[in-house]
Amino acid sequence: MSAQHLAFLTIRHLIILLVSCTCTPALFAAQDPVANGRKGPLRPNFEGSWEKDFARSDKWDEELQRTIDQLNREMERSQGRGDSGAGFSSPRRNAGNLISHARLAELITRQTTMRIIQSDDEVRIERQGDAALICSTLSSDANSFESPHGQEYCGWDRQQLVFQIVLADGVYIEHRFSVDPSGDSLSMLTSVSSRNSLPFNLITFYNAYDAPEDGIHCVQTLSRGRVCSAKTPGDGNN
Repeated sequence: MSAQHLAFLTIRHLIILLVSCTCTPALFAAQDPVANGRKGPLRPNFEGSWEKDFARSDKWDEELQRTIDQLNREMERSQGRGDSGAGFSSPRRNAGNLISHARLAELITRQTTMRIIQSDDEVRIERQGDAALICSTLSSDANSFESPHGQEYCGWDRQQLVFQIVLADGVYIEHRFSVDPSGDSLSMLTSVSSRNSLPFNLITFYNAYDAPEDGIHCVQTLSRGRVCSAKTPGDGNN
């Protein structure tokens, strides 16, 4: 692994610290002068076609076990201090939600390829087999979307592109996109949580690649690498 990739991997720890803070559209607007009609800072370029790097990406079951182990250690420390009530029951309640959060995180990060289209006023992330993530950067008002299923916010948090989704049942999903300075690698930190629960974090890495022609459909697999075939009617993007 190159020194550049090693440095990029260490960023994951900083990203996870950031995700513990719930950001709001007001935070995005305050940090991005574009929202107020003024020229903003130079933003990273996410444009291109991206394929999943299985070797560097988190495995959801391993992350689930690691997080459960962390909760068990917290429970043991609580018992050792003789704590009762919230000090002991809170980790147990978190453990009850972690499995469902982990399975949801695994489901919404299954895409093996993505295509990102970026302009001065919009970033569009087309995901294989799922709805596109679209963020307008023209104004703070354009950065929110609401439906009977929930609410979605997006915007810039320094050099990260952030999507926050609040579902009607109270589940909170956040995606944070960061790009390597070289433009060859991209990371997506996905965090799933609910009220008063410990978030489940999953980091997926993608590498830039030359997308095939529109008539060809490719899937990145763990065992055989990229497998391509001719598209049939009804196939989605990528």
